[in-house]
Amino acid sequence: MSKKNYANPQQNRQRKAPPKKSVLETTAKDEVKAMFMAWFKKNGAVAGHVMRKQDVIANVLKKLDKKQDSALEQAMDELKRSGLIETKADGVTLVLTQKGAEQL
Repeated sequence: MSKKNYANPQQNRQRKAPPKKSVLETTAKDEVKAMFMAWFKKNGAVAGHVMRKQDVIANVLKKLDKKQDSALEQAMDELKRSGLIETKADGVTLVLTQKGAEQL
């Protein structure tokens, strides 16, 4: 059997643009972050205010669409890194920081 040699001229090779997922992921992540902060604002939160697991489920998790659900962990990590919230040892209970209260 002989090998077939398919020529691929350079002019036919075009670089494909990267997928535009990052903008959609960023939007979903920002929406999730806004949900958390809106809950704290709605409940008149001050520094040290606690968002329990039940609150997270009822006010955030049940309202997420598929894109937002995949961005949930990133959104929480960003809120923690920016110093707006802290998480308790259980990983679900959230505490609003002084910086977070000032941004509301």
